[in-house]
Amino acid sequence: MIRKFLAGLFALHFSLFALAQQKKQEYKADIIVYGGTSAGVIAAVQAAKLGKSVLVVSPDQHLGGLSSSGLGFTDTGDKSVIGGLARTFYARVYQHYQKASAWNWQAQTAYGNKGQGTPAMDGNERTMWIFEPHVAEQIMEEMVKENHLKIYRDEWLNRKSGLEMKGGKITRLTTLSGKKFSGKIFIDATYEGDLMAVAKVSYHVGREANSTYSEQWNGVQALVFQHGHHFKNKIDPYRIAGDKNSGLLTGISIEQPGKNGTADNKIQAYCYRMCLTDKPENRMAFPKPDHYNPKDYELLLRVFNSGWNELFDKYDPIPNRKTDTNNHGPFSTDFIGMNYDYPEASYEKRREIIKAHENYQKGLMYFMANDPRMPQQISIKLKNWGLAKDEFKDNGNWPYQLYVREARRMISDFVMTENEVLGKKAVPNPIGMGSYSLDSHNVQRYVTADGFVQNEGDIGVKAPKPYSIAYQSIVPRKQECQNLLVPVCLSASHIAYGSVRMEPVFMILGESAATAAALAIDGGNAVQDIDYNVLKKMLLNQKQHLVLGD
Repeated sequence: MIRKFLAGLFALHFSLFALAQQKKQEYKADIIVYGGTSAGVIAAVQAAKLGKSVLVVSPDQHLGGLSSSGLGFTDTGDKSVIGGLARTFYARVYQHYQKASAWNWQAQTAYGNKGQGTPAMDGNERTMWIFEPHVAEQIMEEMVKENHLKIYRDEWLNRKSGLEMKGGKITRLTTLSGKKFSGKIFIDATYEGDLMAVAKVSYHVGREANSTYSEQWNGVQALVFQHGHHFKNKIDPYRIAGDKNSGLLTGISIEQPGKNGTADNKIQAYCYRMCLTDKPENRMAFPKPDHYNPKDYELLLRVFNSGWNELFDKYDPIPNRKTDTNNHGPFSTDFIGMNYDYPEASYEKRREIIKAHENYQKGLMYFMANDPRMPQQISIKLKNWGLAKDEFKDNGNWPYQLYVREARRMISDFVMTENEVLGKKAVPNPIGMGSYSLDSHNVQRYVTADGFVQNEGDIGVKAPKPYSIAYQSIVPRKQECQNLLVPVCLSASHIAYGSVRMEPVFMILGESAATAAALAIDGGNAVQDIDYNVLKKMLLNQKQHLVLGD
């Protein structure tokens, strides 16, 4: 009897302990933000400012996405349409660099004022658009602390069984660690759109045909050259020059592009935005990657030997003698054609793709600095550069975030297309503005009909003026999900997304999404049914810009 009693008591104790542990793993808030990108942080800040409880579930340890992971030479476009908390962020960058302590590797007077489309530092408006990665992360963390935000880091959505829905609404998401997050409204602020996809919201991966949305610059764009990131000279694609039987050099596809304007399932290339420095005391030599094969860069040698000399053209200056180094030219940091599987891949497969991109790009820099076949004057100059020791210090000075330029894109009741971006069609119910060019990086590298290597997919078409972005483009179709907002993987065609996909715009849309979420909660409405006129008034009060000239 005593033995049975003790066994029962132990079982009861164990059950109560298990229940207590389970409750410790359950969290509730008005708004659940999935993703620690700049859009995610700004959305959470805005939710808190509106008096809503909010939790950020971030797969990443470091907040800010690309804004704090190397993309410091901001793609501003027309900065006059960047308002709200996005402008607050850039104002805080300005405030940071007004301090003498911010200039530890360079005198402020020596920095210059080069920006992309606007001066780096705008003293009249007290904004600064160019910054070091750690400064962006520091400002994001300050905003988190000031608004008492709770961030759950390194928490990954269980994409197989981690989403519960009832009556067309998400009720709870569960992460791989077992944590459960319940909320009234959910915001997917990831670059991949994982929450959106698990909720079975319609989306697209790849390039649509021009005929789909009556566009000109979508789909395959072979032999269309608008940025200069193509082979300007005739370069032989074969391992043994002139010998087709020797096989193609690394990175060249055996496939041919389709007919121009037709659809495919390919996406524009990814890369890392490296933070480099030529300050010897802060410079680390380019490391040899885990898997290095100099044959992978044979095509690059042929490019240099053809007379190409634009290597350092996109070493864009950021403060303290550092750069935001981006892809430039026919063979550069973009790992063309090696990301097609990424949007739909498992976490494990994504890690493999990410590692392959890291190895490729590290190998590229190591090759150019060390291979004896490189033009000597280029290698000598490149050795003046290296990774900045005071950036990404817990990651070997390598950026945290791969530049996922495009992954999934939602298909909603309204799709942003090039027609809206180029001002050919009006936009209903605007919640923010964009202004950047239609901008797609290369999608594939192939052999042309005359037997030479060429890149395809690089498009740059200037938007004639800033354009509005529709509220309906960040909400799913009502029959699919009634309490989800998607400010990053929004409803846009491939080529329109090439303009929308800029970090300031993601911040703008994150703020607008959180404002709409608060409005839906207060009215007990689906996100599709909120009163737009009320939302508009709130956004204008937040100093957002919705149409040109407001």
